[in-house]
Amino acid sequence: MSVDPITPTSEPRAKSGGTIRKAADKSARTRAREFALQALYQHLVGRNAAVDIDAFTRDLAGFHKADSVHFDALLHGCIAEADALDTLITPRLDRPLVELSPIERGVLWIGAYEFQHCLDVPWRVVLNECIELAKSFGGTDGHKYVNGVLHQLASQLRPAEVAASPAAARKPAP
Repeated sequence: MSVDPITPTSEPRAKSGGTIRKAADKSARTRAREFALQALYQHLVGRNAAVDIDAFTRDLAGFHKADSVHFDALLHGCIAEADALDTLITPRLDRPLVELSPIERGVLWIGAYEFQHCLDVPWRVVLNECIELAKSFGGTDGHKYVNGVLHQLASQLRPAEVAASPAAARKPAP
């Protein structure tokens, strides 16, 4: 059984300067993250096997514009390391892991995985991309929750990089 792919829950939001970011403006890695989140949703909700999800996702419209190597790393890495990622995330939650929406959990997996394994991606980029995923696909305030949890994870997993950031970009750990 296959779970239908998720789609963004709202229209594109206006960015600073009042312009709306169009799909054509998205980078290949941003697209890879979006497809990875859809695939992780299928895994979390439908309990589908990674190889089946992978094949299904590659047939979706627009996949050819995504960074397939990054998609592979995120999908297969997050599923393979799901328990370890949950272990990293759980102490930072204000509720039991099972109460997270599959979108929040998938976005947190992507963020935690990228903090650990995609060191070529700056921590602020990981954080911002995950916030945008949560805004596009998640509930109304899910992005705020994702932001808080991933800020804490960034401080743990990339302490030197976070410490080197301008003070205004950092949030104090609770």
